[in-house]
Amino acid sequence: MVYIMSVLEIEENGAFLDVDLPLAHRREGKIRISYDLPDARRLFITTDRLSAFDRIIGAVPLKGQVLNQLSWWWFNNTSDIVAHHALELPDPNVLIAQEAAPLSVEVVVRGHITGVTSTSLWRCYEQGAREIYGYVFPDGLQKNDRLPKAIVTPTTKAAAGLHDEPLSCSEVVSKGLVEKALWDQVHDTALRLFARGEDIARRAGLILADTKYEFGLDKLGNLLLIDEVHTPDSSRYWDAMSYEKRLTRREEPLSMDKEIMRRALVDAGYKGEGAVPVLPKSVWIETSQRYIDTFEKLTQSAFVAGIQPTQSRIFKTMSYLWETNNA
Repeated sequence: MVYIMSVLEIEENGAFLDVDLPLAHRREGKIRISYDLPDARRLFITTDRLSAFDRIIGAVPLKGQVLNQLSWWWFNNTSDIVAHHALELPDPNVLIAQEAAPLSVEVVVRGHITGVTSTSLWRCYEQGAREIYGYVFPDGLQKNDRLPKAIVTPTTKAAAGLHDEPLSCSEVVSKGLVEKALWDQVHDTALRLFARGEDIARRAGLILADTKYEFGLDKLGNLLLIDEVHTPDSSRYWDAMSYEKRLTRREEPLSMDKEIMRRALVDAGYKGEGAVPVLPKSVWIETSQRYIDTFEKLTQSAFVAGIQPTQSRIFKTMSYLWETNNA
């Protein structure tokens, strides 16, 4: 049974944007807030903020809970491929993880040629490029076609307000971003993770078109999968049943991720610069629904929304961390 808040509930509760806990060394990313914990651990809080075109463009109710719980599920369903940093899920929006030193590249794996952003395969191809990310592509490809095999297309990690830049796999090494032996391990691991993701998505009636992975190293130098895994934020999911028919008609696949938001922005003339257009409320609600649908299809379990408001719940749930220290 799919759960989605009504429009009235969304207006009453709003989306979860921020929380300020009395813990040390707060860090704030586009989507997550984190704090230091004892014993080389870190507390991560996933908000409902939505990032597109390397900017925060709004917030989708319940998205943070979907991302956090789905990542936890994927961490546990890929641990035979690579170790991960996740230790505990004390709240629907909170993850306690071991500290890791992130690698300085984002690892994107693509199984289809698609996308609308500046680093997407399709946008580069559409503009005439045939050598992209170090791979050579033939003429005659159409948007959303499946590639002969999945490929790894790394990008830089841009500072806030800037855009990620494409890299070839050889450039990752030649630019000194990751040493060769480690990069070879990351490359192989990413493809194995993607194959697992494709298989599970297929059984759920979905296509995993592409995804982004974050890797880090623990204090002993061991590779860890970090951040989030195969979520509708880091991945592009399509409905499998309608894909071929839509492809034949040159229609866009039915997206089960934040692509609905990206397309709405592009249709409104937005290309990542200037003021973000005001989108209809229905787009935000539909995005929330698709995130929840994807969670339920992949995990084969019902989504149960956490007690609202999220901020108050997190503060109450995690209060033991500072109350114990102050006792």
